[in-house]
Amino acid sequence: MEAIDLLRRQYKGAHDLLEVTMNDVSEEQAHWAPTGIANPLGATYAHTVLAEDFLLNMRAREAKPLSMGEFAGKAGLSEPPPPPGPGFDEWARRVKVDLPQLRAYARAVYKQTDDWLATLSSADLDKEIDMSGFGMGQQPMATLVAGIVLQHINNHLGEISCLKGMQGAKGYPF
Repeated sequence: MEAIDLLRRQYKGAHDLLEVTMNDVSEEQAHWAPTGIANPLGATYAHTVLAEDFLLNMRAREAKPLSMGEFAGKAGLSEPPPPPGPGFDEWARRVKVDLPQLRAYARAVYKQTDDWLATLSSADLDKEIDMSGFGMGQQPMATLVAGIVLQHINNHLGEISCLKGMQGAKGYPF
């Protein structure tokens, strides 16, 4: 199996599991603020999708994210997130998400990711990407695509499942 085919399958699996886990989330569950410093489920889901959109578009493709183009003002968020860093936790507790609209945006992001991955060759994964804004200097595209973004989706999927469980709902669908 070629590296790109494997990546496409891994993204599809992560996207499918994230969406199935989100299927029965209510507005109340999405906005419930857990004790401690964990963020609400809806903000975590939004962050997961926004990060994929921004990182793959702006860093790997050098293109405008969907949330700044076709989905500007239509991503299902009451307000855009702040830049990475201080202020995110306050935003996460304040933002209101429109789940149907946010999930439509997510589907568009997933499709764009798969369509873009389908255009790559394994050699493209060696292209250097500037990750210095994240303190990582130059990194091969494989680090961003296979490491950072894909792991990010799966990590937050676990958080979403846990946040559902903390509210008495079934987290993962299995």
